Amino acid sequence: MENEKKQHRCCFTGHRPNKLDYSESEIKPLLETAVDNAISDGYVTFITGMAEGVDIWAAEIVLEKKKRNDALRLICAIPHPDFEKRRGFFEERRYNRILKNADYVTIISDHYYRACYQKRNEWMVDRSARLIAAYTGEKGGTKNTVDYAARKGVRTVFVL
Repeated sequence: MENEKKQHRCCFTGHRPNKLDYSESEIKPLLETAVDNAISDGYVTFITGMAEGVDIWAAEIVLEKKKRNDALRLICAIPHPDFEKRRGFFEERRYNRILKNADYVTIISDHYYRACYQKRNEWMVDRSARLIAAYTGEKGGTKNTVDYAARKGVRTVFVL
């Protein structure tokens, strides 16, 4: 998986649900269209950072599409061990179902520290040629990821 060419990889970024003015049912169709467009453009591997909200929704979309297209791959980039532990029961089940069905799972940092989320985001962007972003302009990790992608020459497709 690590040897696959970067030009066939796409990653995701987006705000957590409490920072969005849109619901999951409003954003998921926008993400699905962006994923379909990426597939049409030759992308076969998708990288998710596994955060609640956009990352989880995008991963679920990719896994659903994998059922009909066995060329597709999903990579889960987890920022640190126990990343899922503060989620509620339902969200933790979603998280674990994605991990179980992913093609490749990596833990970016061996322990939590403040910058490990940014390290994960940079890891994803460094291995991708496209970023799909649900970004409202608000400061935070999503903005940092969008800015990092721009500095690295990675094309960003905005769904919001």
